Amino acid sequence: MLEKFVDQTVFASHEDFVKNFKVKVPVNFNFGYDVVDEWAATHPDKKAICWANDRGEHRDFTFDQVKEGSDRAASYFQSLGIGHGDMVMLILKRRYEFWLAIIALHKLGAVVIPATHLLTVKDIVYRNNAATVKMIVCVGEEAITERVASSLGASPSVEKLVSVGPVTPEGFGDFHKGMAQSAPFVRPERKNENADISLMYFTSGTTGNPKMVAHDFTYPLGHIVTGSFWHNLGQGSLHLTIADTGWGKAVWGKLYGQWIAGATVFVYDHEKFTPADMLRMIQDYHITSLCAPPTIFRFLIREDLSRYDLSSLRYCTIAGEALNPAVYESFYKLTGIKLMEGFGQTETTLSIATFPWMEPKPGSMGLPNPQYDMDLVRPDGSPAEDGEQGEIVIRTGENPPLGLFREYYRDAGLTREVWHDGVYHTGDVAWRDADGYLWFVGRTDDVIKSSGYRIGPFEVESALMTHPSVVECAITGAPDEVRGQVVKATIVLSREYKDRVGEALVREIQDHVKKVTAPYKYPRIIEFVDELPKTISGKIRRVEIREKS
Repeated sequence: MLEKFVDQTVFASHEDFVKNFKVKVPVNFNFGYDVVDEWAATHPDKKAICWANDRGEHRDFTFDQVKEGSDRAASYFQSLGIGHGDMVMLILKRRYEFWLAIIALHKLGAVVIPATHLLTVKDIVYRNNAATVKMIVCVGEEAITERVASSLGASPSVEKLVSVGPVTPEGFGDFHKGMAQSAPFVRPERKNENADISLMYFTSGTTGNPKMVAHDFTYPLGHIVTGSFWHNLGQGSLHLTIADTGWGKAVWGKLYGQWIAGATVFVYDHEKFTPADMLRMIQDYHITSLCAPPTIFRFLIREDLSRYDLSSLRYCTIAGEALNPAVYESFYKLTGIKLMEGFGQTETTLSIATFPWMEPKPGSMGLPNPQYDMDLVRPDGSPAEDGEQGEIVIRTGENPPLGLFREYYRDAGLTREVWHDGVYHTGDVAWRDADGYLWFVGRTDDVIKSSGYRIGPFEVESALMTHPSVVECAITGAPDEVRGQVVKATIVLSREYKDRVGEALVREIQDHVKKVTAPYKYPRIIEFVDELPKTISGKIRRVEIREKS
């Protein structure tokens, strides 16, 4: 399948990749027809999904079964009045129905809005009205269906509710019964245009209301690099990305690039993350490739890995937050596997990565993805030099690159704020070393300016994470009359250190940071907390910490 969209599929070096990688974009591209149905036609018995849950249930789906199931789901949705351009929210956790539903909606030309089951009634109402949602498909669990049903009174655009079970409350359609009773699917006469909106995510944001990030129908092709050249997948791969389907990481790691590469997606449907259970899944199902945020790897390395047979695991990638070098070194020592870091946003596909032909530098994101014309710029827009901090920008010119979002839906002003004069401003700050590798510093709003120094939160957090007392931490700037700002550390302590809170521990941690990184970066203020404030997607809300300073 990969050969259908790129001429060269193997690269000897990054220079070769930059020079020769190019995606061929078909007219009226539709992932449902051009990838899923194509696999079903040429390799009907090829395994697409290996699904298991924490209750011991297990199901495999071939591409032929995904085609048949998505066709039936599409026909059922058609009977409910869903068609081209209609907005449909999916709240499906890690249920296998997500894959059938999203492919069905792609085939109809509808707009898919994946959402987390953690949304409150207020959150659901906001999304319904902001996007004019027409239908919600959700898991049939009381806590979820009650919130969805409660949103209707303030959501006039919502016409249909569908449950995938196990329970179908009054007022909800039954997804499985609807599929079983559906008429043979007939492809709509109206084909989607490549520029039509296909997928929309509400970014959680650390300030303000969530933004609606709209992607078009070519967006899956932007993830060819993600699946084939970052996750390093091929036809024999069984890939696990740890992510709920409500987050963008799900389509990054559990759908588009993986199926184009010919890999099988492994889905572990669980309620609560337990490191031992995840390791057992890797062992029992012989998973070959794993992608997860650093937090997950921090938990895994605390386990006794010698108790598990992880010999099938050959490749690991990491994204979602910056990687602390200490985590890299510990995992490599325990497994012999190098964590290959990647970076991107909800607004983009994979933007920067450590690719298979590269030697990783622990803590570095890697090199730019050649599908983006990327640069680091100073506040005045001029290019930053090597070693100098600058904002990561993507130069778009007249033709935006494959994978970049189309707009913040219904917010032209906000779109122009970040994307103007042919440049998309990511709002993320990094620096570049002499080899071209990029090193994450923080969000532009998070960079601390103290006594003339610019201090990135991540470099201090990385130093803190090497102290045995620190489980989690957040670095922010606190106002200071003399220095302008000083570094403040908000720390969640390990269980063993909770009874040692006091000035002696503060000094010990400060001295540790001075030894690990430049002395001027040490936290002059240290606060110990039970937990850090976070967004619904798990991002640290540094703005909330700053407001309390």
